[in-house]
Amino acid sequence: MSEKSKETPDFATRSGIAVKPVYRSEDWSPEDPDGVLGNPGEFPFTRGVQKDMYRGRHWTMRQYAGFGTAEESNRRYRYLLSQGTTGLSVAFDLPTQLGYDPDHPRAKGEVGKVGVSVSTLDDMRILFDAIDLSKVSTSMTINATAAVLLAMYVAVAEEKGVPVPELRGTVQNDVLKEYVARGNYIYPPEGALRLATDMFAWCSQNTPRWNPISISGYHIREAGSTAVQELAFTFANAIAYTEAAVRQGLSVDQFAGQLSFFFNVHSDFFEEIAKFRAARRIWAKIMKERFGAKDPRSCMLRFHSQTAGSTLTAQQPQNNVVRVALQAMAAVLGGTQSLHTNSLDEALALPTEASARLALRTQQVIANETNVTQTVDPLGGSWYLEKLTDELEERARRLIDDIEKRGGTVKCIESGFIQGEIASSAYLDQKRIDQGVIRVVGVNCFNEDQEVEGVDLLKVSADLEVKAVERLRAYRSKRSAGALKESLNRLEAGVKSGENLQQLILLAVKSGATLGEVSDSLRKVFGVYQEYAGY
Repeated sequence: MSEKSKETPDFATRSGIAVKPVYRSEDWSPEDPDGVLGNPGEFPFTRGVQKDMYRGRHWTMRQYAGFGTAEESNRRYRYLLSQGTTGLSVAFDLPTQLGYDPDHPRAKGEVGKVGVSVSTLDDMRILFDAIDLSKVSTSMTINATAAVLLAMYVAVAEEKGVPVPELRGTVQNDVLKEYVARGNYIYPPEGALRLATDMFAWCSQNTPRWNPISISGYHIREAGSTAVQELAFTFANAIAYTEAAVRQGLSVDQFAGQLSFFFNVHSDFFEEIAKFRAARRIWAKIMKERFGAKDPRSCMLRFHSQTAGSTLTAQQPQNNVVRVALQAMAAVLGGTQSLHTNSLDEALALPTEASARLALRTQQVIANETNVTQTVDPLGGSWYLEKLTDELEERARRLIDDIEKRGGTVKCIESGFIQGEIASSAYLDQKRIDQGVIRVVGVNCFNEDQEVEGVDLLKVSADLEVKAVERLRAYRSKRSAGALKESLNRLEAGVKSGENLQQLILLAVKSGATLGEVSDSLRKVFGVYQEYAGY
């Protein structure tokens, strides 16, 4: 080893991994590099889950959208489809995420503000009016109430004459990360896991092309974790879901091929690319070595990615266009299957139509003008990138092992361990920004005292809440009270009897039950989770 390669590094990635000034062959030189990396489309999938990756087809281009009423969001979806999006991503408001109808006291002031309000089958019908559900892939960012929203989507598809087995898309349905990163939970972990795994079973039988979960590291990273923690905590959650499904009698290969993931794309360019490559390898080994998966699809890590909202700044918001473009490029070079690019105005408001279009064009320029799609894993074999990939894998696996020694994910949530680790990382990161160690253009360097100029902001009408309540009451008035009561009683009984809850929720929705009514029925039997506050 040369003296030069022994130099003490003076720089580290955002995860604290030391970076040398220059990398040479001795820094990453396994005896059989091809054996270590494998080929694209083959175990352990370091280089990608498809043999030809983007030479076969581009990633799914999504734009996360939803605000106000179902009518307003429907117009935005149809506009985005006309502009070239290849998949829809639905954002729901806080009452919908937390299982409250628009007339609930806790919904006041929040209806339609950070996403679309959906509480009835009528809302879902309007949301997807004039959209062919047989041709579009729909992702719904919904967790605690995911079972209800999927049931509504299925019911609307049936009304449209779309065969349910042909439906394509994803519900996020990752409640474990809500306890540690977002806080939009309803039920204790045991009940939440029951709902999630019942959906696994139902989808494996009824919607084979639908992903019943998107296990999310995105929000863990947004809450302040490092890239290593994002990987470790995400896969620890994935292990918990898999174990819960196996305990319920499902075989791994029955459902694992429908599991999907959701990762953040932060600004540390090479670390993010290496993170995605390490993620594929970690998951492949977990499924094969820990769970004995035999089907290659069970070992394939398929993931959606989104550029990092936490890196967007209200100061000099036009700079966000550059940040998003570089993050999107990292996602593509890292081999994402689906991508959402944030809009320049998201640190200030919900995206306008113009800013959403520009964010979409960012993906389209990468896909059609840069030629980075013409070869698979173009940075594979870089001494630096491969060393970084190995380091991320090793550190993430050590942290996963630590969680296992502490009793697993649920125990670590209940003790506050994971929450505390994320909080500590967020504090240290912000401290480094405040000290100028991490530079943020327009915030702690190259900054100017100026008003936000040249950015039109989207405003959500204040009277939409009144209209949402009126529509909800009209919906309730036309239902059969007997059928509704029977379906909700059967749902509550099904929790105790072990009947599949996804099927019972679908029957309740078809009988006219609202999102709030289904959620209240489940609250009666599961209870409500109380947040740990001792770390």
